Amino acid sequence: MEAVRSSTDALPKEASRALTLPPTPPATASHSRDVSSDSDSDFEREVKGRHDPSSVKPAAYPLPPKTRPDIAVLPEDFKTPDNHVPRDSRLIRLTGVHPFNTEAPLSELYDEGFLTSENLHYVRNHGHVPKVEDDETLSWEFSIEGMVEHPIKLTLADLLKDYEQVTYPITLVCAGNRRKEQNVVRKTKGFSWGAAGLSTALWTGVVIGDLLKRAMPKRGAKYVCLEGADKLPNGYYGTSVKLNWAMDPNRGILVAHKMNGEALHPDHGKPLRVVVPGQIGGRSVKWLKKIIVTAAPSDNWYHIYDNRVLPTMVDPEMSANLPETWKDERYAIYDLNTNSATCYPAHNEKVPTVGTAKSYNVRGYAYAGGGKRVTRVEITLDKGKTWSLANISYPEDDYRLASDDETLYGGRLDMSWRESCFCWCFWDLTISIDSLAQADDIMVRAMDESMMVQPRDMYWSVLGMMNNPWFRVVIHKEAHELRFEHPTQPALMPGGWMERVKKAGGNLSNGYWGETVHGEEPSAAEQEPAIEICLVNKDVKRTITIDELRQHSGETEPWFAINGEVYDGTSYLEGHPGGATSIFGAAGQDASEEFLAIHSENAKAMLPQYHIGTLDDVSRAILSSGEVASVNAADNEGPRATFLQSKVWTKAILSAKKRLSSDTKTFTFELEHPSQTTGLPVGKHLMMRLRDPVTREAIIRSYTPISEIDEQGKLHVLVKIYYDTPERKGGKMTQALDSIPIGHFVDFKGPTGRFEYLGRGMCSIGAAQRKVKRFIMICGGSGITPIFQVLRAVMKEAEDPTQCLVLNGNRAEEDILLKAEMDGMIAGNEHRFRLLHTLSRPEASWTGPRGRIDAELLEKEVGPCADPDGDDLVLICGPEPMEKSAHAILGKMGWKDEDLMFF
Repeated sequence: MEAVRSSTDALPKEASRALTLPPTPPATASHSRDVSSDSDSDFEREVKGRHDPSSVKPAAYPLPPKTRPDIAVLPEDFKTPDNHVPRDSRLIRLTGVHPFNTEAPLSELYDEGFLTSENLHYVRNHGHVPKVEDDETLSWEFSIEGMVEHPIKLTLADLLKDYEQVTYPITLVCAGNRRKEQNVVRKTKGFSWGAAGLSTALWTGVVIGDLLKRAMPKRGAKYVCLEGADKLPNGYYGTSVKLNWAMDPNRGILVAHKMNGEALHPDHGKPLRVVVPGQIGGRSVKWLKKIIVTAAPSDNWYHIYDNRVLPTMVDPEMSANLPETWKDERYAIYDLNTNSATCYPAHNEKVPTVGTAKSYNVRGYAYAGGGKRVTRVEITLDKGKTWSLANISYPEDDYRLASDDETLYGGRLDMSWRESCFCWCFWDLTISIDSLAQADDIMVRAMDESMMVQPRDMYWSVLGMMNNPWFRVVIHKEAHELRFEHPTQPALMPGGWMERVKKAGGNLSNGYWGETVHGEEPSAAEQEPAIEICLVNKDVKRTITIDELRQHSGETEPWFAINGEVYDGTSYLEGHPGGATSIFGAAGQDASEEFLAIHSENAKAMLPQYHIGTLDDVSRAILSSGEVASVNAADNEGPRATFLQSKVWTKAILSAKKRLSSDTKTFTFELEHPSQTTGLPVGKHLMMRLRDPVTREAIIRSYTPISEIDEQGKLHVLVKIYYDTPERKGGKMTQALDSIPIGHFVDFKGPTGRFEYLGRGMCSIGAAQRKVKRFIMICGGSGITPIFQVLRAVMKEAEDPTQCLVLNGNRAEEDILLKAEMDGMIAGNEHRFRLLHTLSRPEASWTGPRGRIDAELLEKEVGPCADPDGDDLVLICGPEPMEKSAHAILGKMGWKDEDLMFF
């Protein structure tokens, strides 16, 4: 294997001498393999019969590690749409249980060698994996269409029979590789990949240019759009590459049906996918269904709003309102940038400073993009003042030595003429223990043949992609040993010097890796975590199975689970502020996500009195998937008349945002089909769920939409956005909602709430009905929305005799929401509708009441409770201080709690 060497004396003599030693790449398999694998069907063997397996000699190039025979469907996936996909439990899940996005532990990935087994190959799925049975694979059909003279429809059987097969080693890299480092500095909109978001395999298939030549692109065609079969909230996943790349054999773009000699695994595109060497993994579309030749880049949602590096000054909030910026092809990512990482020493690895070992072999990987070769890797022990060259090995070059007619796994090993580099390489440098003991860190950078070198500092961007600054491993001197610390650990795994430095108040963006610079004020350290509240009754020892839990999934004795503990909600059905429907909706299910995201510390402290037992380990594993409820029932049951479901999260697509004031917007969502209604009764709420883009933690809040109850196809939600200020953190949900782009989805569930207006003065509160002659409606800010919904229902029916008094408090006139709509209701209803707006910070021109909703205003407009029959009902919704104040004042005026309804 080729190695790059140097005689530099930048490191001490012991380290410099190491540069003359041969490189030590990770072990690779060296066994020979038949052209036809054991998994080939009779048809495939027939098609490949022109190849003689007996001619295969022991390979001089790496062959893949054997797959593990014990891989099965994991318990975490039992309740997800991926319950047909066997997976390796060693993979680290980056986005919770579902969808499946994973990387291998970095050390295990490196130890497998140049080629990665199917088991440990990283996975990037946007949704559920399409299920394709083995007997359906050869009939899998895809099309070549668009700007072509001869549109083509092909099956996999046609692909095998009519086209030459080739086999290439190709490294795939997710554009989010090393994103966790960016997320620690500042949250991006992407989840936290570690440094193992890449893998290498032998891919067998047909050169895409051969297919396009037969279809004959028309004059003016410039792009090849690719679309998969994975149905997602924003359509099928799709993207595009340039046509001249697809036609260039040096680019090596494949339509592949095998990985490491085996039929494609479901996670990797079974039965057919595209593999694009040298470009980000997001261009290599899985479950291929369409190849569309076009004059312009793809207009697919995922091509536009994914895999982009926007300018660094664009933050998550700004990005939501910049559709033209997202569509700008200058910011689209195609070729990979040059990158490297240290694999050994591993994170938290310890090396003795005393003993027989006098040196340590530091080693890792590097890669470049666009077919370029990594030409040097450099190591520094003094933060870049001096550097030494590492050895580099290129296992990919071993395949170039194969003869022109050599075949592998049924495909010609078409490598001898090719100069493009499709794969990662390995670097190593032996450094004396004494030199390591004198250093604070080890840093590595790589350069490619175009002299592009990894930057010293991070380029933060809103999606957190293409992160490639110098990879820094910190060295801790401990008793008789050195301990090494990587920058981060993937997903939510704690650890790494970046998190440690940030928690200590270090500024990770100061260009000095968080070390305090002279004259720089340290930033405030993160707050200490809150004291954990006990959620269980420690005297309860009962073990409960999932079958027992599911027997209580109805409205009689509803049980639910939180963090593997089981609770009986029966005794709280009447008293629950969200109404009995909230508990019924969670009955028989894991309610961890919803409960912990919504409820206050006081509510959590109440749980022990409802605790009845603990799920057994098997039941806990089966129930662990909170994502199964995200699957639209429409996928399984056909169109539904109403959108909301009490036990299932359903997705709606954001289609419009309308600004009403400086901090308030109406968000419009498209329902599943144009004739669908929300199914939300008057006075009830719905729950909305988004996910924190970094932690994947669910953000769930209740809202009352302002849509008409019978409106079809659309849902309108008015939201006051609480932005971050220097004095306080803003609203998690409102800012997250504001940051998502048009075309993104939001999960909905419902209805919830204790109150429902039935019409003509009849209400339902909990399980009881009540006749009301007058509503006194007290609200503030966006608390107008549930009030507005009830008010509109009353005023809409001319024969409804119910009286309404609305007291609406705001700061300034521009803050009054739905003012025009309420003013419009007054006309013709003056005898039963009175509306008062009071402002705490009015302009001089304001002629209405001034000040807050206080005792003076309530005594004047509402007065003491003089109705012993309960014909008056007070509805209250607004900021917590306003609600508490109104509650106290009305109580002193003789109003009973049963006559007050807080939304």
